[in-house]
Amino acid sequence: MASTVITGIGELVTNDDALGELRDAALVCEGDRIAWAGPAARAPAADHAIDVEGRAVLPGWVDSHTHLVFAGERTAEFAARMNGEPYSAGGIATTVEATRAASGDALASTLRGHVAEAVSQGTTCLETKTGYGLTVEDEVRAARLAAGEADEVTFLGAHLVPPGWDPGEYLDLVCGEMLDAVSDHVGWCDVFCERGAFDAEQSRRVLTAAAERGLGLRVHGNQLGPGPGVQLAAELGAASVDHCTYLDGDDVAALAGSETVATLLPACDLSTRQPLPPARELLDAGATVALASNCNPGSSYTTSMAFCVTTAVLQMRMTVPEAVRAATWGGARALRRERGDGAVGVLRPGARADVHVLDAPSAAWLAYRPGVPLTYAVWRGGHRLR
Repeated sequence: MASTVITGIGELVTNDDALGELRDAALVCEGDRIAWAGPAARAPAADHAIDVEGRAVLPGWVDSHTHLVFAGERTAEFAARMNGEPYSAGGIATTVEATRAASGDALASTLRGHVAEAVSQGTTCLETKTGYGLTVEDEVRAARLAAGEADEVTFLGAHLVPPGWDPGEYLDLVCGEMLDAVSDHVGWCDVFCERGAFDAEQSRRVLTAAAERGLGLRVHGNQLGPGPGVQLAAELGAASVDHCTYLDGDDVAALAGSETVATLLPACDLSTRQPLPPARELLDAGATVALASNCNPGSSYTTSMAFCVTTAVLQMRMTVPEAVRAATWGGARALRRERGDGAVGVLRPGARADVHVLDAPSAAWLAYRPGVPLTYAVWRGGHRLR
C-alpha cells in the first residue's frame, strides 16, 4: 500500500489521549488508515510527502445528524419564521409531499450534491436519515439511496403521522411492516419524541421494536420544549439524543450518568429562533456532547460543521477544543465509531485516514475568523478529495 507523510503541521489535533495535541507535527497515512502521528523530526519515510506549511490539521468532521434524502425547499416557511411565526413539527409534511413526488434519480442527485458540499468543507463521516417518505415504499427507497452515499443510515419512519392517518394505525405500520422492510438497509432507528409528533409511550414502542430487530437507537428530544425524550433515551441506552434545547437538572444528570451522547444542533436553533442548548451545563456535569448540522430543508439548511463549531464557541460558551472535539470525536461517539480499527473522529494509528487541513495555523481560527471558508485539504479513507 502506498503511504503519504503530511509534514509541516503547525497544530495537530488528534483527539487521542496518549498523543494529545501536537505542534510541529507530521502524520503518515498508509492505504485507508493512519499509520503514524508524532513530532515532525521523527516522521518515518513514506512514498509521498506533502508539506502543509504550518497549517492546522484536524480529524474530518463527523456529522452525526442529517436529513439529506428529500425534495423541494421551504423558503416560505423560513421567511414566515423570520417574521415571527413559531416553528412546529407540522412543516415536515410539506417535504414529505415533495419527496414522494420526486423521482429516485432526482433524490439521488440532491443527496449526492449535499454530501459533496459537506465533504468540501471537511466532513468525512456522515449519518443521514429516512423520514420524508412515510410509506413503506418511500422509506425503503430513501434507505437504499442513503446507504449508497452515507456512512450511517437511520430509519425515521416515526418522524410525523402523515396527514389522513390514524396515529395508532400508522404506529402499527412503523413498528411492523415498515420497520421490517427497511431493516436490511439501516443501522439505526430514530423517533421524533416531541409535541406534535410522538409521545413517550409511542416513542418507546418504536424504539423497542427497533431494538428487537438489532438496530441501534437514537432520539429526537427536547427540541420544542421540555419533554420526555432525554429521559427515554438514557433509560433505553440510546446512542444519542439530539437537539437537547430544553433541559432541566434531571435531564442533565441523566445524560451525565449515561452513555447517551447529547447531540446539539445549533444551526437548527438559530434557524427556528429557539434558545441555544445548555452546552456549558452539560459539559460541566460530565455529559458527552456532539455537534451536528441537522441539515434539512425546513429547520437547518446547512452542511457547514464549521458554522456549528463557530456558533458553539461564540454563543454557547464552549471552548475551541471542546467544540472541535464535539464535532469530530463527539459525533463519532454518537455513532459508536470512535474506537478500534477504522475509528473516525480521531487521528491515531489504526484510525481511518480522514484528515482535514485548515488554511489557518490553529483550530482557534474557526471562531476567530467566523464565516470565512478555512478548509484547505480533505482526505477520506486515505484518498484526497480536495
